[in-house]
Amino acid sequence: MTVRILAAGDHFVHTGLLADALRAGHGGPPGGLEIRELQLPWPVEPFGDVAEVHEASGTEEQLIEALQGVRICVTQMAPLTRRVLEACPDLELFAVGRGGPVNASLEAATEHGVAVTYAPGRNATATAEHTVALLLAALRRIPHTHHELARGVWRGDYYRYDEVGMELAGTTVGLVGYGAIGHRVARILGGFGADVLVHDPYLSSNAAPGVQNVSLDELLARSRVLSLHARLTADNRGMIGAEQIAAMPGGSVIVNCARGGLLDYDAVCDALDRGHLFAAAFDVFPEEPLPADSRLLRTPGIVMTPHLAGASKQTAHQAARICAAETVRHLRGEPLAHCANPEVLAGRGGAGGKP
Repeated sequence: MTVRILAAGDHFVHTGLLADALRAGHGGPPGGLEIRELQLPWPVEPFGDVAEVHEASGTEEQLIEALQGVRICVTQMAPLTRRVLEACPDLELFAVGRGGPVNASLEAATEHGVAVTYAPGRNATATAEHTVALLLAALRRIPHTHHELARGVWRGDYYRYDEVGMELAGTTVGLVGYGAIGHRVARILGGFGADVLVHDPYLSSNAAPGVQNVSLDELLARSRVLSLHARLTADNRGMIGAEQIAAMPGGSVIVNCARGGLLDYDAVCDALDRGHLFAAAFDVFPEEPLPADSRLLRTPGIVMTPHLAGASKQTAHQAARICAAETVRHLRGEPLAHCANPEVLAGRGGAGGKP
């Protein structure tokens, strides 16, 4: 029996990558796979809300048409909404190749018996490396001096003691969050000789040899560099504001490659303006894309990239492989590794399929 699968790719996780990973990992029914392909416009066109889901690309109409007779969909950005689910009764598995399935309505999927999986850690290495790159760029004023030199200005005055930055060796760096990304950042920083502190309430002991797990207050008081790596929740939204920044030593640096909602960006700009912070580096923002009148665009000492920390070729391949592996597990009737709504699986037995 042939299994129909939809590979709904985009301009990052290509449809071809998804299809190739499915074929390479196929271990399902003898009849093989029939892979349909759907091209989504992200990032050529920004993602956004589609009905009740977020950060999605494409339309409900596109997905409904492409999913007719399809049992499995592998994607990064396609919207799985209540309307899509109601129109596609054959769907059993929706595999999302990103760290969280925000483009899928878990409540509706559970009601319709559709398992939703995701791909934790797919971009962990890329994001960790980008974090450290931004940190070094901010500490040593690399973008700023490059731009000055490109327009013919030799900024030798940056050699003044009050203007120079810090080395990572011997500097205390505090990481808020010690998941897949945070622990990689800690390992890289250890290679530079930095002293690493971690604040993560989900850790029961010190994170690793040489890495201390401390309270947020202690981390802020001791860290000359603060880097955010927590997943945004209702409890930690705005966790770093004016009070927390003021608790850091003068001349500190803040880096955020996690989520914009963790940080009060106006408070950062205030601290930079009055000289309490030396620099800041951001890959994520309170509003994306940044509005033309954003204060971040005119505050000195900020290094920015447009939410690209996880963008690497390896990330795209990893996302495709994780989706393909979940597909194979589903077809073999094996437990899914990263199911966001495991209650759906309780009623299933034997080979993959709906209850």
